[in-house]
Amino acid sequence: MIRTLRRPLAALAILLTGALALSGCLYSQIPAREANGPCVSAPSATTDVADDLKPVYEQQIEWADCGDGMETATVTAPLDWNDPGAGEIELALVRQPATSGEATGSLLVNPGGPGASGYDFIAESVDFAVSEQLQEQYDIVGFDPRGVGRSTSVTCLDAAEMDQFLYAIPEHERGTAEWEEELTDANRQFAEACEQNSGGILEHITTEQSARDMDLLRAVLGDEQLTYLGYSYGTFLGATYAELFPDRAGRLVLDGALDPAVSGTEVGLAQGLAFEKALRTYMQACLDGAAQEGGGCPFSGTVDQAMGDLAALLAAVDRSPLPAADGRELGADTLTTAIVAALYAPENWPYLTEALTTALQGDPTTAFLLADFYNGREDGQYTDNSTEAFQAYNCMDYPADDQETQDAATARLQQDAPTIAPYWEGPGVCEVWPYEPTGERNQIAASGAAPIVVIGTTGDPATPYAWAQSLADQLSSGVMVTFEGEGHTAYNGQSACVDDAVDAFFLDGTVPEDGLVCTP
Repeated sequence: MIRTLRRPLAALAILLTGALALSGCLYSQIPAREANGPCVSAPSATTDVADDLKPVYEQQIEWADCGDGMETATVTAPLDWNDPGAGEIELALVRQPATSGEATGSLLVNPGGPGASGYDFIAESVDFAVSEQLQEQYDIVGFDPRGVGRSTSVTCLDAAEMDQFLYAIPEHERGTAEWEEELTDANRQFAEACEQNSGGILEHITTEQSARDMDLLRAVLGDEQLTYLGYSYGTFLGATYAELFPDRAGRLVLDGALDPAVSGTEVGLAQGLAFEKALRTYMQACLDGAAQEGGGCPFSGTVDQAMGDLAALLAAVDRSPLPAADGRELGADTLTTAIVAALYAPENWPYLTEALTTALQGDPTTAFLLADFYNGREDGQYTDNSTEAFQAYNCMDYPADDQETQDAATARLQQDAPTIAPYWEGPGVCEVWPYEPTGERNQIAASGAAPIVVIGTTGDPATPYAWAQSLADQLSSGVMVTFEGEGHTAYNGQSACVDDAVDAFFLDGTVPEDGLVCTP
């Protein structure tokens, strides 16, 4: 099976805005704040719902001051929207009231994943999430989707067990039957722990259920229509919402789009090919002297020669992992994770150069720093549950592909992404998940919805540009905006052209020209 990747955009905010110091931490989750008492109760904007759902839709939010101009609240939702009486979950929200003092409505933001905390994204980095102009006009609302963070969440392993799951060096040779069995056993232990520790919610951690939660949030926030900014996986959540509730979909912007019709195997293949391409782009910059600060590039010659040397480094640490001061060992899988983490944005490339330079010298410190950032690990603890939630959503959203499809994808990956292919393959958690997937991979048209803006970045390694093109074509009211550049997602800092188009759409409803092309 080919792996699929995610990285919560909320964590990337700190790295991309230059707050990273290699001697410090890449990501700090804010502590849970104590509520200081009720603030504002928003009037519900209840729409046509079944009688058994009216009490849920008519609940009143009690906001509490949580400091730094933010307010927090909890909303109750059905565990299963198909059986509202089967139990309840809680959804955690945080909002920054409109800085002008007069909000025209709420702007919900999802940073991606699946599994990223929208609560932390807004509470920690609202300026990274949205522009100052949008903050003036809208109440900016972040929320943890079901299964995530402060909401009723998926819980699997403690920190020591998670270290073993994510960083352990396999005992058997890569690619052998014994190696596959070893990884399958580890995946089974993970899945069983999730089932045991998550309080019976795993079967209901799906994007469709989460989209229905989002309609509840729209209503209790007092908005007749949803105004929404979704990054990465958040584009799939937003598109799913528009498909379910086209008449309630207001101004939606989907940046770094997923193609809802693409299978799980195709997702992993496309990401593998895109990261190999991004790695080659990085390598050219490294050889040209543009991807490092201070010291030079650790590689020389042509891009092909440098990629060959990197492949040799990966093979070397696969055979002989590099010991770290904390007792862990850097193998090829973790080094690949470190490479992937740095490829999400060109601003990260100097850290990748340092990680590869020091790894060649036998020091895994910087590579572990990048891998820990990707995995949400800090000082031996995990700052979020993004790994657990990511698996839970994907295992329920993506039906299994047949072996012929998987074999064809593996052959393609080995041919066209030879550097990372050996570390992109292996047994997956979803093969041993305790529930069968309920999601289907189909095109989304959202017929009858207002214009939906879809943004794609031509050099995006995590959500390849072709996915954005496909989603914009599928949506009956899709409007395509292209950013010609590198990195994952485009809005709010990558291009003034993109920023202006998005802000105008949210602020006054000006729909961008379909096919608009923007540059840095």
